[in-house]
Amino acid sequence: MSTLSSTQPQAAITAVGHFLPERRLTNTDLEQMVETSDEWIQSRTGIKERRILDDDDKATAYMASKAAQELIDTHDIDPATIDLIIVATVTPDMIFPATACLVQDQIGASSAWGFDLSAACSGFLFALTNGASFIESGRAERVLVIGADTMSSITDYSDRSTCILFGDAAGAVLLEPSTTYGLQDTVHHADGAHADLLQLPAGGSLRPASHDTVDAGDHYLKQDGRPVFRHAVTGMSDVCTDIMERNDLSGNDVDYLVPHQANQRIIDSTAKRMGLSADKVMMNIDRYGNTTAATVPLCLYDWQHELRPGHNLVLTTFGGGLTWGASYLTWAYDGSTYADDAPA
Repeated sequence: MSTLSSTQPQAAITAVGHFLPERRLTNTDLEQMVETSDEWIQSRTGIKERRILDDDDKATAYMASKAAQELIDTHDIDPATIDLIIVATVTPDMIFPATACLVQDQIGASSAWGFDLSAACSGFLFALTNGASFIESGRAERVLVIGADTMSSITDYSDRSTCILFGDAAGAVLLEPSTTYGLQDTVHHADGAHADLLQLPAGGSLRPASHDTVDAGDHYLKQDGRPVFRHAVTGMSDVCTDIMERNDLSGNDVDYLVPHQANQRIIDSTAKRMGLSADKVMMNIDRYGNTTAATVPLCLYDWQHELRPGHNLVLTTFGGGLTWGASYLTWAYDGSTYADDAPA
């Protein structure tokens, strides 16, 4: 847990960007692939379609770079002034070099260093806290934080319990110091005792790729859905109410909840615990599915046209690890100027 000292600069989000692949994988498409239905998927998850990066020559670094480049172009940022790049992902292009290094090259951030952060669906929030610490300490002036995942690369499209959930995308934010707005407080948790509930069994040093692991399908993600759902409902709700209590916030004080887009029922439960109406909840799960580390920055991108300086946002995530957390921040700029892609 961390709270901001009154003597520290605040790490404010001053720009956002996103990337979505063109291909749409609809529930109707999935009906042709596995035994499921559009009604069943929507009623249990809220998802109608998801995006798929349908190009063998492109992967996570490509999407992350596209999101970063949009941020740079839209907000007129000189990439040479970026000090640090943090990419949250569980689907790096390769184990090393880090995806952040590939992004650094692709966007021309010649002065930046960078690293990847792996915390599954909590990755972006954990990366945001890490990036903010460099701003608050004065060690960096501009930190690019990206959440990007090519979930189609680790999804088994014969497994109807998981293939309906995930999509590909990237979202990026720029952090800069502010004396007025920015990240106010964070609460993060991890519980490795439940690591087996959501995991990628093979491909690491414990079980490197072999004929046996490939034949067994162990390079696809595995999820025990019901207990993950229960932990997510409790974890996200608890951590959001915790951060509200720590900062003396009521539901009336929170302008928007920015939740990880895993399941509409989880989001609804969290908002109810916080005392928030539906119009205060950012939700795009119906169009994108669960894009893992990209979900929170995608919401910020889609809703930036509604955001004004001083708006109170609570960001929350839950993912494999198990990992979960929440952050309280005050928005730093008038997003109405960047309203070209308002949610449909």
